[in-house]
Formats: sequence, structure tokens, C-alpha cells
Amino acid sequence: MASPDGCRLYLITPSEIPDGRAFAALLDETLAAGDVASVQLRLKGVDDDVIFALGRKLLPVCHAHDVAFILNDRPDLARDLKCDGVHVGPEDASYEEARAIVGPNAAVGVTCKDSRHLAMEVAEAGADYVAFGAFFPSGTKDNTTPADLEILEIWSETTNVPCVAIGGITVENCEPVVRAGADFIAVCGGVWKHPRGPAQAVREFNEILQRLR
Repeated sequence: MASPDGCRLYLITPSEIPDGRAFAALLDETLAAGDVASVQLRLKGVDDDVIFALGRKLLPVCHAHDVAFILNDRPDLARDLKCDGVHVGPEDASYEEARAIVGPNAAVGVTCKDSRHLAMEVAEAGADYVAFGAFFPSGTKDNTTPADLEILEIWSETTNVPCVAIGGITVENCEPVVRAGADFIAVCGGVWKHPRGPAQAVREFNEILQRLR
């Protein structure tokens, strides 16, 4: 997950995907539009078999574009699906629990909100990346914790563990987050709800990220 060539895009799927086949086609078109480091499948309030079936559709699409496929919340399903990694938050599983389930070769990322202390703890334990945010109001999650850009600045100056910035990031507001030191910007609505479509959003994000490298 390291980003030696500057900040990269980390896509998060919509929390509701009613038509898996249609979304797989949309994802293929979106990933073809520009550089994306990873895609996180994030579904809430659905049965395990729905997550598993959709994961089986989306994982090969991601791999066809050399994009890592990450599952949110569920290290057990991430293991069974042979995902590239899992992302967990405080309400899901601890880093240690997730690592024990997915094994040594899968990436494990951890939500740290605005806590540098938690980020240091999980980084020292072996987390592949930490996620800070929300940096802007989010239309995806209601229970967000505001984070200041300073946490990205300090983190990038003091550790080599990659950090992901999350929360309400769009083409219009991403530049200060990137300049503050984020290795990845996690985007959901800023791509899928872009007025000219998600592929165009990926193009525009990449233009900005390329300019700031």
C-alpha cells in the first residue's frame, strides 16, 4: 500500500449496490479512466452472502486494472474471498484480531479518526496503513469525527507508515489534504456522485494529484 510516487486515489464503494452486475461494469469503466490504488467494498446492513457474491464480481475487475481490492469490516470474509486486504474500525475488530484472521500477506488498514495515539499503536503493531478523518462533512457516514490537517502533516513527518485521508473529499477540496501529506485520499461520493460521472471524477482527481507530485 505504500505510495512512493505521491498521493493516490483510494475508492470506496457506495454503501448500497442494488445491481452487482451493473456496478461491476461501472467500476470497470471507472478504473480504466486513471490511476487508482485500491477499491474498498463497504456495504452496511446486508447479509454475508450478498457481500460475498458482490466481492466475487468486483475483485477480478479490480485485479484486471492492477488495483487492490479491500473489504471493509469483515476480516473473515476478506480471507474467504482472498481479498488483498481488510479495513477495520474501532467498532469492527482490533488490528490484532484482523491480522490473525487474514494472515501475514494481506494488508490491514485501521480507522484512527483524529487519534495520533491510536495510529502510532496500530502502526507499531504492524498495520499497513492508518486512516484519519473526517476532514470535511461526509454524506456517507453520520458518526464522523472532525480531524485537522495538522494530523497529516505531523504523521508524514514522523513515520513511514502510509496514511489515508477520508471524509467528504472531492475534486474541489482535495488539494489541501494532499499538500498536508496524505499518501492516499479515500473518496466515495466525490467519485460516484460526480456530476459528470465517476470516470470523469477519476480523471480530474488524477490531474490534481499529478500536478501536486
